[in-house]
Formats: sequence, C-alpha cells, structure tokens
Amino acid sequence: MGQKITFNLPDLGEGLTEGEVAAWLVEPGGEVKLNQPFVEVETAKALVEVPSPYDGVLAEHHAEAGETVDVGKPLATFEVEGADAPAPKKDERTPNLVGYGAREAGSKRRKRKGGAPAPAAEAPAAEPPAPMTPPSVIVPVTPPPAATAPQAHAGPVLAKPPVRKLAKDLGVDLASVVPTGPNGTVSRADVEAAVAAPAVEAPRRAAAAAEDQRIPIKGVRKLTAQNMVASAFTAPHATVFLTCDVTGMMETVKQFKARREFADVKVTPLLFVAKAVLLAARRHPMINARWDEAAQEIVVMRDVNLGIAAATPRGLVVPNVKAAQDLSLVELAEALTSLAATAREGKTSPADMAGGTFSITNVGVFGIDTGTPILPPGESAILVFGAVRPQPWVHEGEIAVRQVTTLGLSFDHRLIDGELGSQFLADVGAFLSHPGETLLAWT
Repeated sequence: MGQKITFNLPDLGEGLTEGEVAAWLVEPGGEVKLNQPFVEVETAKALVEVPSPYDGVLAEHHAEAGETVDVGKPLATFEVEGADAPAPKKDERTPNLVGYGAREAGSKRRKRKGGAPAPAAEAPAAEPPAPMTPPSVIVPVTPPPAATAPQAHAGPVLAKPPVRKLAKDLGVDLASVVPTGPNGTVSRADVEAAVAAPAVEAPRRAAAAAEDQRIPIKGVRKLTAQNMVASAFTAPHATVFLTCDVTGMMETVKQFKARREFADVKVTPLLFVAKAVLLAARRHPMINARWDEAAQEIVVMRDVNLGIAAATPRGLVVPNVKAAQDLSLVELAEALTSLAATAREGKTSPADMAGGTFSITNVGVFGIDTGTPILPPGESAILVFGAVRPQPWVHEGEIAVRQVTTLGLSFDHRLIDGELGSQFLADVGAFLSHPGETLLAWT
C-alpha cells in the first residue's frame, strides 16, 4: 500500500482566500497522472482546473461539489507509491500556485520596437514555476457503466459549471436528472430533456417557479460587486461622449476581412476601436496612468494592458492583452480572438485579468447606444463603444445615410481633466472616421 498524502487547496491567484469546488474530474479510487486536472475550483476571479501534484490514486475528496474550501485546508488525499515527501502538517499552507489552469501564450511571441521580444511577466521569486498547461478536456476516471438503462445519480452529480448554471436557471434539480454523458456526466441535453419531461412533473416545477429565487452572491459576481463599489466611491468619475461617423471604419473592416493575413482571425469593428485607443494613448500618455494613494504619486504606465469586458455565464470578466501597444494589427486581432474564445469557454485565468491599465466595453453588441461605465479598480479610464447604426448625417455638406456610433469615456478626474479626456476621445473618433489616413499619419 502506498503512502497517503493530503493535498491542501493552494492560493490560486493574487491572495485569494477560498474557492468553491465546481466539479470533481476524478472520483475516489481513480488513477491520476502528474499534472492531470482532477478538480475544477471556482474562485472570485476564474474557473481553474487544479492539476494533480502526484502520480497515483485519488483516495478521498474532502469537499463535495458546491462546497467552499479555505486556502490551506484539505482538498483531497492521494495515495502515492514510493513517495519521498512526507505528508504536510495540518497547519502547513500549500505553496502559491498562481497560473494553474492558465492557457499557453499565443503562438507568436510579441515583439517590441526594434525586434526585441517583450519580457515575459515574472512571478515572485518565492513562487514555484507553474506546471505545464493541462489538456483542455479531461475525462473523469470512473468504472465503466453497467449495461443497464441510465439512472439518476445517487451520489455526487458530475456536471460542468455551465450545465449547473443552466439547471439552476431552469429550476431543474440535477440530482433528479438521468445522466447520459461520458462516465455519468450530466450534459446540457440531459437538463433540457428534464425540462421537457412528462406533464406529471409540471406541478412540482410550477410550484418551485412561483417562489422567489435566491442566488448566492459568490465567485466572479461577488468580486465584481466589491470592485465596483470600491471604484465608484474611491475614484471621482467623469464621462464625456462623442457621436461620430464611422462609415470609414466599417468599409475598412470589409476590406481587411478579405486580406490573406487576416484569414485565421476575426476582423471586427472592435479591433479598430482597440487600435484607435492604443494610438490615441500614444498621443496622450496620461490617459494610461494610475493613482498611487500610498506613495502620493501618479504613475504613467509604459505598457497599455488593454482590457476587454466580456459577459460570461459566470459573470463579467475583464481579461486584458498585455503590452497591446507593441502588437501589429494582425497580432492584436489574434490576441482579441483568443481572449474572446477563452472567456466564452470559462477558461480565463487570474493572470489574464490582472494588471489591466485601460479597458473597453462594447455595449453595441447588445444594441445599446452608449452608457456610463464604472472604472475597473486601479485604471484611469474606460471607453464604451455603442451600436453602429445607419443614420442621416451631414457629409460633405449634404445629408446622407452614414454609419454612426456613440463613444463614451469615463475617467478618474483626479488624473484626467475634461480637456485631456475630450482630446483623447476626439482622437479615437477621428481614427474611426478615417482609419486609413490616421493610421498612416500617426504611425
């Protein structure tokens, strides 16, 4: 018999104190390999797959799916053959393992001016290097199902977080759903089938639907709420708006979609809005600054870590593209495409969301004209991009139907006064109105 070692929940990023077990990927008794994800943990910032620190057998779970575990408390016990390391003491905290579940960097190394590669973000010296990125899909290690008709779960329910959210939204008890997914996993189709069950279930669901729904405040939504309150009552917000003709941008989007170098990425209006922000920030560096209250200093940041607000099933996340000002238009398109795909899959890591300096929120995708966004904590400004609509517009002295949008810029009035904010927004609008001309003039 091998040695049993208890594994404590590590700090999954930036001093987080707890995490909720979203789903166990390996059941007790299942074999695990080194770096194989064995559990999904939802923190206030991301859904993280935690890799196994050992080759061996997962002997015991110390929490059920849905339970919250404090950092440093037992998460699972492993049985390891020939283990040299003794089991950790009860009061010993697991080392900080920032980067678990993070995706690999883009296939192309970002270049700074002069061709030198951009330095990679370094973790603190006291932290061990993150293990290799685990596979994106891990099949739970469970005994093969018996050749009988599927039955509802009698024990813990295996289901991915998006499926759990769908079930909660539809008022479906996952424990009553017959799983048909691999190794007894409840799928989206299983939940939808349960909703369409015979009418005998309707009265029970109707009674449940008639009750007020109570949703626990936790995870990303809890952190977002805390950050928004802190930002709103710390930084004095001011907002300016600009309605502009973006017909030139929409025509340029069509032209670039047909270009060979953009064949593998999405060319959208957001790409040109992002480029406009980066070029305008070069002309107005103070827009990319932060207020250091402790040092009583204004820090003008060299890198624009460009955040893009994304609505996901877990709530609002704002991952950012590091040193976005050094990317070519193709590289920026690749980065935005990857960022959006990762957010949709719920795989955005804490590292992807840390260190943002300027953000964009695209409310136009919801058909909204504009808004007054709240600053992400620590950032000096956020641009809102509204819907692009055909509207009558005075063009070259005549009324014509043009593609028009409304931009808004919220900023920290301690750092940015009305003149600077207005000049910056005017430059963004000028680029979007004539992207070809301004791209040549500003670069």
